[in-house]
Amino acid sequence: MPIRFGLRTPLYMLHVRQNTSNPMPGEILNAPAPSRSAAHAARTLPKNLLYSIFARIGGSGLDTDAFETLRASHRGGFLGKAIAYGNRQNEIPGSLIHSLRWHPVRLISFLDRPHYYGAKKKYLDWITARQLATGRYDLFHSWSGDCLRSLQIAKQHRIPSIVEVPTWHRDGGKQKFDQPKTAASPGKLSGFRRWKARLLLHRRRFIEEYKRADLLLVLSETAAETFRFRGFPEEKLFYLPRGVDVERFKPGARPAKFRAVFAGALIKRKGIQHVLEAWHRLNLPDAELWLIGFVHDEAKPFLNQFWRDNIRVVGFVRDPENYLNQGTLFIKRIPYQDGKTYPDNGCNFETFSNQDMQEIESVGPMTKLASDKALEHVENWELVGNVDNFQSENDIDNNLLPKIK
Repeated sequence: MPIRFGLRTPLYMLHVRQNTSNPMPGEILNAPAPSRSAAHAARTLPKNLLYSIFARIGGSGLDTDAFETLRASHRGGFLGKAIAYGNRQNEIPGSLIHSLRWHPVRLISFLDRPHYYGAKKKYLDWITARQLATGRYDLFHSWSGDCLRSLQIAKQHRIPSIVEVPTWHRDGGKQKFDQPKTAASPGKLSGFRRWKARLLLHRRRFIEEYKRADLLLVLSETAAETFRFRGFPEEKLFYLPRGVDVERFKPGARPAKFRAVFAGALIKRKGIQHVLEAWHRLNLPDAELWLIGFVHDEAKPFLNQFWRDNIRVVGFVRDPENYLNQGTLFIKRIPYQDGKTYPDNGCNFETFSNQDMQEIESVGPMTKLASDKALEHVENWELVGNVDNFQSENDIDNNLLPKIK
């Protein structure tokens, strides 16, 4: 069923790719409310949006994404209700937010993270599905992994749906081969083990959500390509990149010694195990590594294994910019092969940034490989100290360019 709420505008569509040369519309967290233009008023918008997310509204990480989405829909006059695990902002009225902060799933918080988080996501989905079943909403917006039951109800009531995918397709951009099962399925278990196994989120849940959603929001051209590879039509993919507050995140004073900074949750999914191993192997004599983010249990064995006395675990902070701007210049060199085809109109790197982190990933040329062949992608890394502070483009030209040529 087509979506009729002005969502498929040419400005944003992937096949147009205007974001590669023009800035995307957006605003910083505390920007004043924009004036309502005639063009905006003429757009066709939904009347009652139902939004759900496995996060809080207002804060860091996905909490910020949720707040910005709800801010836009509230200013547009079509926010019906938001369902989330907490509310940390004051701009959007509390009457429009259904907080699950004191949810009954807390009673099983003693379980390990995959089972507990799975239970919380399924509870969120159950509550959201009940809201959709009332028929009061004409648009549903949620996140991958949070909404299978809700999407089923949305289809039954002919409610258009949007699902945000924060990473890539669950199977990535390669062929998925069936692998033999190494553990007993829930049907072969009994009692507590069977009940616990049902809490987990399995791959097939994500795949089914992709299929049932009317529109998928993706963060990058590479993410979109993983869906194209699996046969998803172009019109189902909607490019929604992230932004960064450049007034908040800017260089600071030069540190006394070389300092590397890792900002993000200390979790395997973020690659903390690779950072720690690399730091241990480098064994730099006059340097330090700062780790900024919540320390998850799965990171503790790697901290013990690769620990050095020049590692500082800062933990979670609300002002990561005051730590990030004390770092040293990091240079990543990636060869560019003329005549080869690269994604995003010839780009060999991709950047993701928000108020918590900045990530730069290099990509090689698009290559078709046989099943028995391999491809090597090489990055050359450099760490440069004695970098003067800079606040302008002239400072960059004078202080940084000579060090990277």
